[in-house]
Amino acid sequence: MNAPIASTQSPQLVDLSGQPLRQMSYQGAGAGFGGQLGDWYPGLKTMDAALLPNLNMGNARAEDVVRNNAFASNGVQLHIDNIVGELFRLSYKPNHLALGISQEDARAFARDVEVAWQEIAEDPTSCYLDAERKRTFTMMIREGVGMHTKAGEDMFAIEWIPRTGAYISTAIKSVAPKRVSNPGGLMDGNGLKAGVAINRHGAAIGYHVRSGQSDGYSLGHGMGNEWRYVSRETRHGRPKFAHIFEPVEDGQTRGANQFLTVLEQMQMLPKMHHTRLQNAVVSAMFAATIESDMPPDVVAEILGGGNISSQALLNHMNTAEAYHSNLGLKLNGARVPHLMSGERLNVQSPGNVDNGYVDFESSVLRWLAAGLNLPYETLSKNFKQMSYSTVKASLGENWRYFMGRRKIIAERKATIIFRCVLEEMLFRNLVSLPKGATRDFYQGIGAWTRCRWIGTGRLAIDGLKETKEAILKIESGLSTYEDEMAIMGKDYQEVFDQQAREIAERKEKDLPIDLISLNAAKIMGEMHSDQEAA
Repeated sequence: MNAPIASTQSPQLVDLSGQPLRQMSYQGAGAGFGGQLGDWYPGLKTMDAALLPNLNMGNARAEDVVRNNAFASNGVQLHIDNIVGELFRLSYKPNHLALGISQEDARAFARDVEVAWQEIAEDPTSCYLDAERKRTFTMMIREGVGMHTKAGEDMFAIEWIPRTGAYISTAIKSVAPKRVSNPGGLMDGNGLKAGVAINRHGAAIGYHVRSGQSDGYSLGHGMGNEWRYVSRETRHGRPKFAHIFEPVEDGQTRGANQFLTVLEQMQMLPKMHHTRLQNAVVSAMFAATIESDMPPDVVAEILGGGNISSQALLNHMNTAEAYHSNLGLKLNGARVPHLMSGERLNVQSPGNVDNGYVDFESSVLRWLAAGLNLPYETLSKNFKQMSYSTVKASLGENWRYFMGRRKIIAERKATIIFRCVLEEMLFRNLVSLPKGATRDFYQGIGAWTRCRWIGTGRLAIDGLKETKEAILKIESGLSTYEDEMAIMGKDYQEVFDQQAREIAERKEKDLPIDLISLNAAKIMGEMHSDQEAA
């Protein structure tokens, strides 16, 4: 008989469920220490597959919290004020090298365009640039930033509306993203997703906009039951519909709103606040309560042998109230309650109303601030226990975020509108291209529409320190007047022109004109003294 052959197979390790363990290079892809991640199996989906099925619900909830939550409304307003501000200025800079014109000709042309643009875009009375005649250009950009914050995207159509008194017929029609959807509730497919018609490359070629009127605005959604198809651009390349959002991966069709990561906390915070408020109100209403500790048989006898009767309970309460009212015991003018047998007096103190709520609210607000990419201090309006260094670091970090949003969202929308307006200004001979240009408007659209937009300035924590810093940068060649004044929300050309006019007026009135240079020299002297001391 042959002896059994010993097995040479190495032992196999299994997990708690008896399944073979696989070697993991990354712990996060395994079960985790102690198996905490063993039940975590998220689906691997594209952005559209994850977002589009719940797009309407997510946007509806975001709109609801912005309407009813003070912190959510403040978060949207902070984006608008820090990205756009009170005026979104055009600083037109055609690329003279690409267009074959001199720098002087480019600057002269830019001046003419800026003057015409200002008259068309910021007319506060006519508002012809807006199809609804409600908004100036700056108001459109502010609305777009607010819409992008709460909906993750901004949309608008470029219409052609001839109107008496208007210099141009180009008009911008704001379109709420919730109006763009599949006609009649059609399912998404390869050529249509969430109201966006796309080609085989994933590029949008048109949009289905829900329009018309619906009955019962107080009860219904007010968006109508008709859809109008609007192509992305004309066959000549002029934009007809613009869709602005920041994609996070390939193939993404619609934008995701910023509130999706904090909607749960946003919804619960007002409920916690209302509960705390009710607790405070109840504690203030009842300064003291009487608690009865009578034996059950006595209670049963009072209430009629265990058959609880509303009349029997009322009779007992009337008896107790009459007893307390007629007793009338006082000590030094203060009434002293004399309780019935089995009763105790509990004095209610409102001092425990908070019960740790402020700390809990602060932690929730920090979560919200992180989700909305905002400083906790500005979102909560709480600037206690902050030094100059911490404020500067917090706002400086947030300034970079706002500048990124300004470039991607606000400036893109502004440049699309400017491109359409400039095209019509040239068509109507309101301005003329410089002579000798090697390319016309359609041959060099990018070069002719290159511009810079100046929004609100960076908040100055210590004006003197930051002014010294700006002067030092300019004097050392690390920055320019244009850049430093743009940070303050100003156009350097406007400032220089105003300074020239003021100097001329001071000369005319025999006033000293060297005050600015003297103050600048004083500041520079202080800076050099500080550097030597350091």
